[in-house]
Amino acid sequence: MDASTKRAGPAHRTLLLLLMVYLLLPLLATCIYAFAREWQTTLLPESWTLEWFRGMFMDLRFLASLWNSLYLCLISVAISLLVMLPAVFVIAIYMPRLESLMKGLVVLPYAVPGVVAAVGLIRAYSSGPLNISGTAYILIGAYFVVVLPYMYQGIRNSLLTVSAGPLLSAAELLGASRMRAFATVVLPNIWPGVLVSALLSFSVLFGEFVLTNMLVGGQIQTIQVYLYRRMGESGHVASAIAITYFVFILILSAMLMKLGQKVNGGLKR
Repeated sequence: MDASTKRAGPAHRTLLLLLMVYLLLPLLATCIYAFAREWQTTLLPESWTLEWFRGMFMDLRFLASLWNSLYLCLISVAISLLVMLPAVFVIAIYMPRLESLMKGLVVLPYAVPGVVAAVGLIRAYSSGPLNISGTAYILIGAYFVVVLPYMYQGIRNSLLTVSAGPLLSAAELLGASRMRAFATVVLPNIWPGVLVSALLSFSVLFGEFVLTNMLVGGQIQTIQVYLYRRMGESGHVASAIAITYFVFILILSAMLMKLGQKVNGGLKR
């Protein structure tokens, strides 16, 4: 057993290395191209520059699109948390028979292609009293639906991990009301999982293009719509935008994960 494991070790490491190269090579090439002034016939760029990043950050359209993406994603994730957190808690603890129905509803976004969903939303909300086509409201509503699977599964798994039912019963036996038990006992224990779900949802929405472009692409420009429009102007600028987007998501993820670790560490103490 040990001998076969040792023989398989180098093969596993080589396979892992090849996988990492396959995944990181496009990102590395994009990063190099974002800093290259000229790159035609040589293995590495002939000269380097920060001109593309400088021009990007001086472009008011980029700053506006970044702000649009931030506030739309944050509002959508916040609304999703406010709705899904109590809903999943009530269904998981008090109405377990409805879980099958809930699971069926939250997986619908996977079954409906983005183009079909966008056309349906435009047709439904482009006339009548709910004429919100082309506004931020319809996009926030669409974003809410998109992140349903991530929010539901993350919150549900967190509740199951901490055994929320017995935990709630113990708090109620000690004299706490249901609301107080949820807010002071259950919620702090599931908060790291909820935070991860929110981070994943934010990352998905921040990179969403199809729904955004079809629903509000002509009125509201997000970072992905901005990237799509600049790709035809300059590949260097498009690479700079893509790298900036990647670094932003990386920093945001690290900050939220650090916050989650601090919260979790405080609970353990």
